[in-house]
This record gives sequence, C-alpha cells and structure tokens, in this order.
Amino acid sequence: MTPASGNLGDLNRAHDPDRIAMIDAGPWDAPITLSHGEVEGRANAVARGLLARGHAAGERIAILAANSADYLIAYFATMRAGMISVPVNWRFPPETISYVLRDAGVSFAFVDAAQVATLPAGLPHAVIGPGLEDFGTPGTLDVFRPTDDDVAMILYTSGSTGVPKGVPLTHRGHMWAAETRIRANPASAEHRFLVAAPLYHMNALAISKVAQLAGGSQVILPRFTEERYLEAIERFRCTWLTSVPPMMARVVRSDEILARVDRSSVTIVAMGSAPATQGLFDSIRETFPGARIVYGYGTTEAGPANFGAHPDGLPTPDLALGHPLSEARIRLADGDDLNAEQGVLQVDCPALMPGYHNLPQKTAEAMTADGYYVTGDIMRRDENGFHYFVGRADDMFVSNGENVYPVEVERLLESHPDVAQACVVPVADEIRGTRPIAFVVRAAGAGIEAQGVKDHALAGGPAYQHPREVHFLDEMPLASTNKIDRALLTEQAEALAAAG
Repeated sequence: MTPASGNLGDLNRAHDPDRIAMIDAGPWDAPITLSHGEVEGRANAVARGLLARGHAAGERIAILAANSADYLIAYFATMRAGMISVPVNWRFPPETISYVLRDAGVSFAFVDAAQVATLPAGLPHAVIGPGLEDFGTPGTLDVFRPTDDDVAMILYTSGSTGVPKGVPLTHRGHMWAAETRIRANPASAEHRFLVAAPLYHMNALAISKVAQLAGGSQVILPRFTEERYLEAIERFRCTWLTSVPPMMARVVRSDEILARVDRSSVTIVAMGSAPATQGLFDSIRETFPGARIVYGYGTTEAGPANFGAHPDGLPTPDLALGHPLSEARIRLADGDDLNAEQGVLQVDCPALMPGYHNLPQKTAEAMTADGYYVTGDIMRRDENGFHYFVGRADDMFVSNGENVYPVEVERLLESHPDVAQACVVPVADEIRGTRPIAFVVRAAGAGIEAQGVKDHALAGGPAYQHPREVHFLDEMPLASTNKIDRALLTEQAEALAAAG
C-alpha cells in the first residue's frame, strides 16, 4: 500500500489508471471526472512546472482556493516535487492571510481567481481552474523520496485565540495515518467518498488522501450546503459521507430536500473534528437507514488517527471515539496524575508534529518533556478503555464555583426531542462570576419555549449548569471549518446581556 517513494503526494501509482479517482462537482451542470491515470499525469505535469520555474525541494508552496480536483492535484504535485504544501484558509481576513504567507515563507501560490487580490505584491502564482493543466508539460517524474523527518505540509490552526500557528507534518507520519485508516476499513477501495468540508482543514484533507491511497473515488464539492450535499449523494451514488457533526445536524433537518433525494447508496457516515450528541446519532440512523456511523477524533498537531476498534472486538458505543491505537501513546492527565480516568488528553503517535513552525515557546508549552502533545481536550475513559470527549479545557468556565463544560450541557439539552441543536456559552455575572447562556435550534415542527429548555436541564443535570437564558435560532452559525462558531455566539450573548 505504501508507495515506493514514501512521498505523501504519490498515492495512486498502483491503481487501475482507468478507474475513476475524482469527480469535481463544482461545475454542477458539467462535473469533471478524472481517472487515477489522469490525476497521476496532471500531478506530474504541475510538479514539472514548479521545477521548471526554478523552485527547489523544501520551498513552501501555498494553496489558497475553494475545494476542487485541481486543489488536490496542486497539493499532490507540490509534495511530489519535494516542496512543502501550505493549504491556507481563504476565509481568513486579508491581514491574516498575509501573515500566514509571510510566516510560512511561501515562494509561490496556487489561488482561485477571486483570491489573487489577497496575495502580496510580486508573489508568483498560478490560478486554479481551466488552464492549470497547461502549467507544466506532461511526462514522467522522478518523485522526491523523503527521509523520515522531511516535512510534507504545513497546516495552520484557525487562530481563534490569536494569530494562526503553523503545524509542520511529515510524509512518514501522514502516510502512516492514511494507511492506518485504510486498515481499519479494508473495503475503502470500493467506496465513493463525498468531501464537502474545506480542504485547508485536516478533516477533509486527510480523508481525500485515504480515498486516493486506497484506490477509491471521491466527489468534491467546493463548499458545504445541505442541498448540494444531499443532491450529490443521489447523483453520484456516494457511499461514504465525510463531515463535521454540525454539517450532519443541518443535513438531518433538511426535510424538504430529504423527501426528494435517494440516499440508499450510503453505507458509512463519518464524523469528526467536533462534538456529537446521541440525538444526532439517532437522527442520522433515521436519515440513512443501515449506514454505519464512524465517529472519529484528531488534531492538526497529532493527526487524524489516534483511536480505533477495540483490540478484543468489543463494539464501540455511541459517542465513544474508540480505543487507543496500538501505535499511539495515549494518556489522560489530571494535575500530576498521568493515568486519570478523566483529564486532559496527551498524545504521541507517528503523525505527531515535530513542533510549531517558528514558535519554540509555543512548542515547549504544548509538548511534555517525554514527547506527548497536550491537546487541551478533556476526555473520559470507561472500564473497557473507550474514550469520550467531555469538552475543551479552554471552553470550560466556572459558575457559582462549579466547573461547567459546555459540551456536557449541550448534550443534555439535545436529549430533549424538541431540541435539534444547542450551544452553551458563558456571560459575565456579578454574583456567579459567569452564567450559562444557551442558543437552541428547535426540532422541525417543535414549539418548545425557553422555560421548557431550562426545566429539561434542571431535571437532567445539576442546577449550576442549567442555562439562565435561552435564545432560539433558525440554524447555528458555522465557522470556516464548518464547526459551530462558538466565538460569534459568545459575542451575541454578551451583546444581548449588555442590552438587558
């Protein structure tokens, strides 16, 4: 399965060259279908184009664009040529984009036409889209053979608490991650994956490499909307859905679209990168009968493969992230206790970053002396070794002297049949320090009011964590990674509190 080159951009040489690899559904009325052989040829041509322009191994090449087949071709080509790919969130403000390009030391960029204006003056670039196939000349390529320590890409964190941090990731580590996920799903080659989460984020980028390495096919949407996502399932007979839980929460509430779309092809619904609830699991099973739900966990710093099936074959419970993989060192830290049943997750695995780019102090803060990455995620371990997400340590707030983890409250609220989604945020309170505020999306046709939400919280949990105010929304706002925009809702809660 591992390509002889060991290069993360060289994933499809062993496959039938005539087999479909990618369907670019961006041009919806005329989708672009590429075989594995065509992807191979285009990636080689773009890599040859970079080399012909004088770019050398180790240079940083940015990609600043919406999802497309050419996005992935540019990504693979950069690494094949020995250069370092830098996918950039095109939804960042212009000043943040400029910061990322400077910090990474980017010498060339592949961009959408709409993003050209965001580039620093004088930065060489090529526009993704018609004509990219002429960027380089067709032909064979002597693919760069990396060492174990060679960096393949630098991904940048979202920067919600300051400027984004660059995370260098190696060829070897993320080849291991892709191979590990394929071993967990040996039939990956037979699947047609639907990719709509942004490719500048670990979630979508990792599963796209799995599809390519396994020899399967993937349908690529430029961005997520419920309508296009569901229509793509029917039109292209997608079998494996990739998503972030807030995406699926919108999908299962799209009654009008669901009524007219055939979803019978779906056999796997995969979610990751954000918390899920039992209510969402139940709704997914109703929406996609017979589909298996895969609920995963990963971080940019430690990769997408930390947990998997139980070594004794025990079924994974709903909401469990799985059992630690044999090649991953996993521990929960509660103060000095490094074997706690609940605590901050610390990880060491082959996909672990070597350290933040240009940030030795941040690296020292994030890594332990014995080589573990401190994720900041609070986890709970059950008696069988399954791990469950409790909440982010930096999302936790104190109300009346008690620790409140928003995810726990949200799961409680969403256990009410009339609540489709909930997001809980803190607001300053002179007496309690902070008080919980809930934003709620009602289930279709439900008429629950604020008091009903509060009563449900009081009946199912401690009084200190029940929301003191409830605000209803038609839908949750999503951030650029398709997670719920918790920062925006916190701002709205503060504004509502200030207005009385």
